[in-house]
Amino acid sequence: MSKFTKIAFNKGELNTQLSQLFSDMLENNAVDAVLAPMAQPKKGVMQTLVTSKENLASMDPFAPVMPVNSAKLVSSLTSTPSGKRIAMVLRSCEVRALVELVKLKQANLEDTLLIGMDCHGRYENTDFLKFQTKEGTSEGFLEGALNGKTESDGFDVAGACKICEYPEAPNVDIRLCTIGSGNGTLYLEAVTEKGEEALTKAGTKFADGPGGRADAVKKLAAARAEARDAVFASYREETGDFNALDDKLSACINCYNCRVACPVCYCKECVFVTDTFRHKGEQFINWANSKGTLKMPTDTSFYHLTRITHIAAFCVGCGQCTSACPNDIDVMPIFRTSAEKVQARFEYLAGRSVDEPQPLSVFDSDELMEVTGQVK
Repeated sequence: MSKFTKIAFNKGELNTQLSQLFSDMLENNAVDAVLAPMAQPKKGVMQTLVTSKENLASMDPFAPVMPVNSAKLVSSLTSTPSGKRIAMVLRSCEVRALVELVKLKQANLEDTLLIGMDCHGRYENTDFLKFQTKEGTSEGFLEGALNGKTESDGFDVAGACKICEYPEAPNVDIRLCTIGSGNGTLYLEAVTEKGEEALTKAGTKFADGPGGRADAVKKLAAARAEARDAVFASYREETGDFNALDDKLSACINCYNCRVACPVCYCKECVFVTDTFRHKGEQFINWANSKGTLKMPTDTSFYHLTRITHIAAFCVGCGQCTSACPNDIDVMPIFRTSAEKVQARFEYLAGRSVDEPQPLSVFDSDELMEVTGQVK
């Protein structure tokens, strides 16, 4: 049973209150370090690893930006255990990607305190800088988002966020709850015994939780799921054959940024940067001769199709692939629409549970009966 702590804050005090909370965690040895979004000295907000409470003043976890899916950072911090307890403030898509990396033996949760924050979406990195230039604040964004308004001066949250049906982070020890909490109020939810112990050490007192939270979360998730289904239907209609999909990807230059940004694209060496795809000049001429023309670089659509087969079972829809594209190709729907079909086929949901085996990682004698031809 979850336990809650209520934090009321005046305008401009949210980050101060959160900084104090994590300072208390460090001071009382609840954790040894904190990984959380921090305002940088000039502009921008980036995940920052902090080990001294004096450096927590610039904490800004609800800033509407996510320069990188932090599951990749957690992988770096935990793949070889340090023995240090780290509190990690993550969005839902980051937690779900991390769950998949744990199952792929790319990360370890043994010394982590996972703290999920309610996610109202993020701006693209360049849009967030515009938001900052216009003196936008995390509190201002939160207040607008809680009233259904996330747009700011001609830009809005990323397309992936608008169709993310997981505003509440799963599989965490503590949640920073804003949905259903009301303006000027934040609730800390101790989800696990580990989370309750950490908050108790930090000196927090438990009380009743926000009464309308469950319904508010359900309503927001349903609205996003409806938007998701509309996007999926439209995208599938627009890419009904290979030529249509090829047109969507026509601006691809094989920079592989989407692969690097993807939190679950975990291979240490990708086949596309090996000699397999370093073709000889004669081969290019032969391909050109066959049709009289050859768009270069080659293998662009094949690259994306290969990525689909690789990560469809693990995709969490964070949208970092689209954000990373230098030519503004919206590749996120390609992976999300494919992932929906693949995950449904295996009755699997990426990031749902650390204990749920990934498709194709185990053998089930009753799996895909119509394909194997087995008879019960």
